[in-house]
Amino acid sequence: MFVRVVRFTDVTAERVESLVARIDETGPPPGLPIKKLQLAFDQEQGTAVVLQYFDDEESLRAGAETFAAMDASETPGSRASVDMGELKVDRAV
Repeated sequence: MFVRVVRFTDVTAERVESLVARIDETGPPPGLPIKKLQLAFDQEQGTAVVLQYFDDEESLRAGAETFAAMDASETPGSRASVDMGELKVDRAV
């Protein structure tokens, strides 16, 4: 499993609500090989972290290209950082 982690700033509750509604309505962009999507929102700080999960590195790269090309209005806020890597620990305690 591979993960792309994107941190956003300048995030508002309204923007998150709109994004969640759009995701619930339409799902991922067509052809996007994503397996799981998580969004954590800190309203007090106006930040969000989005975790995007992919089966393999090739899917991760394809997903990264799709997400990086998205219009800023389709994201929670301003991209502050993007990290990608292989998931090494996934453990419930």
